[in-house]
Formats: sequence, C-alpha cells, structure tokens
Amino acid sequence: MPDEKKSFSAQKMADTQPGSQPGSQTASADNNDNRRLYRLASRMLDLPPMERVYKLQRAVSDLKAPLMSPIYHMTDMELSANGRKVRARLYTPEKETGFRLVLFFHGGGWVTESVDSYHHVCEALASQLGAKVISVEYSLAPENRFPVGAEDCFAATVEIFERIYQLGHLPDEIVLVGDSAGGNLAAVVSLMGRDRNVFKVRRQILLYPATYNDHSPESSPFESIRENGQDYILTSKRLCEYWELYLSPDDWYDPYAAPLLEKDLSNQPDTLIITAEFDPLRDEGEAYGRALAEAGSRVIINRLEGAIHGFISHPGTPEFECACELMRDFLNATENKSGGFTENRLNGRVRIDKGEEDTDASTGKQ
Repeated sequence: MPDEKKSFSAQKMADTQPGSQPGSQTASADNNDNRRLYRLASRMLDLPPMERVYKLQRAVSDLKAPLMSPIYHMTDMELSANGRKVRARLYTPEKETGFRLVLFFHGGGWVTESVDSYHHVCEALASQLGAKVISVEYSLAPENRFPVGAEDCFAATVEIFERIYQLGHLPDEIVLVGDSAGGNLAAVVSLMGRDRNVFKVRRQILLYPATYNDHSPESSPFESIRENGQDYILTSKRLCEYWELYLSPDDWYDPYAAPLLEKDLSNQPDTLIITAEFDPLRDEGEAYGRALAEAGSRVIINRLEGAIHGFISHPGTPEFECACELMRDFLNATENKSGGFTENRLNGRVRIDKGEEDTDASTGKQ
C-alpha cells in the first residue's frame, strides 16, 4: 500500500492562504485568529460548552438504541484492515432490490452517536433502499482526535472491498453514505481511496455534510452559517465546538478534515448531496457538490425545503421519506447501464410534502 497521506504541515497550510509566501508565518497567525473566532462564536449562545457535556450527550443518544431486535435482519461484525479493528453492523432487508451495498457512517459531530443510536436509521434505510446496509462504528473525539475516526472508516471500507464477493456483491455496488460528520467521513474515504490507490468508489450519498473548516458567523464564507446558525437544532456555536474537539491545531487545513479544501477533486464518485433549507451546513455541502462537478464528477444536489439538520435521524417523517425517494432515484439512475445518469443537476429544490422538484439547473453532460 502506498504511503498514507499525512496531515498538512505548517508550510502546506500557508499555501492555502491567499497572499502567503513560502516560509511565511501567515497561515499560523490566521489559524490562531480563526481558533480565537471559533471560541468567541462558541460563547455567543447561552448553552453549556460541548467539552463539558459531550459525555452526557452520548449517554442520552444511547437511549435511542434498541433493547432487542430480530436477529434475522441484523448481524454485528468486526472489520479488520491495516492493523485496525472496527465494529460494524450489517442490516439485511426482507427484500433486496437493485444492486447495491450501502456503507454508512453516522453523524454526531465526530463526538457523539454510535452504531447503536443509529440502529433505527440504518434499519429503515435498508428497508427503504432495498439494500444491505453496513453501519460503521468509528472512534470518537476528543479521546480520539482526527485522523483516527477517518482512518477507522477507511479501514472498514478497505475490508468491505476485500470481502465484497463473500457478501454477494461486486465492488461497483458499494455506495458510501453518511450524514453530517458522517457525510464528511464518506467524502474523505472517497478521497483516501483515490490518493492511496486502494479502491475506487463508484457512488456516494452525502446528507447535509460538513465539508469546510470555518463555522464562525464572523468569518465563514457561507451565508447559511449566519442565516441558520442560532434558531435551529444545530447551531454555529455547536459546530465550532465540535470542530475544536475533533481537530488539533496542525490539522486545521487538512483536506481529510475539510474536503472542500482539497485542490484536486478529480476521479471522485457519482455523487448525490441532499441538504436542508434551514441548516447552517447547507451552503458548504452544496459548494462541495459544485466543486466535484467542476472537477468532472457527475453530481446531483437537492435541497429539502423546510427541512432542518438531522432529518435522516427520524424515520417515518416526510423529510426521511422524501430523502429516501431521492436516494432511490439516484441509485436507480446510476445502476442504469444505458446511461440514465448523464448530467449534473446542481440546484434542485424539493418540496417535502409533494416530493417534487421546483427548480433544477443542469450543467449538461460530463
């Protein structure tokens, strides 16, 4: 296996800053300024700091885990690759449709949630998508900071590719799916697979993914941070705190932490990105989709009107059902051997109540 890509050095961080010169201290100073802004933003709302309550939040999320579940459709498993052991859970629907195996990475800001707390989500996804779903249990921050969680997800994906025939599938049938921090990890795993020349992902679905390294209302380039950062479940304050718990200072500009910073997005999968209208992460998720399209990937972006962050965590709701319909359409199109997926659609607006697109700007064939 080729040498693994390392976190950016101070010099590489300097290269990401406009106007920086080799050997300058600009990046370091900007990095410190950004971190100070993050801490300021985290105090803007009267909420307990995440660094004090993340263990309690984990305990609360574990209450969502099932007391017991029929064994015919789920199997706990251990994945092992590259010296890493990763817990996972396989969900098998009563009826499989299409040709797909979903590898799912859960959200939770890299700090909370688990395979157990996402049990009902993955159970419902397996049923809705007519596909086996493998839910990955990666290491959480701050006990295990970046890149540990990302490397766990990469190792799990390596193992699935190696065992794909035993699972009754082909490599092209693997679909990476993740929500929020999990969407970030799915995108990162695709980049790692390309950079390390270990596997090639054909399709990925990113649900309101975190893709950028700045969630401060004072400095973020994305309006959704300011528009939606205070009045909804996920706040800019919480985003800043999650980022602080996940990353060490030297990793601030690593594209394996913030994939929108990656300068080369070529050779990436066919991608579906679903965002929520009232979500601070909305704009950066959509920006990542446009960047992938500009680099040559086939991309669909759909924004759920009226939705807020975390809608995939609520099976049975109109938002969940609408998102599953969009995912099925995407998977069916990309499975169409005659080329059912031929153009980028980057500005879809989907009404949850009707599941219909209001507008859709296409950029033409890739």
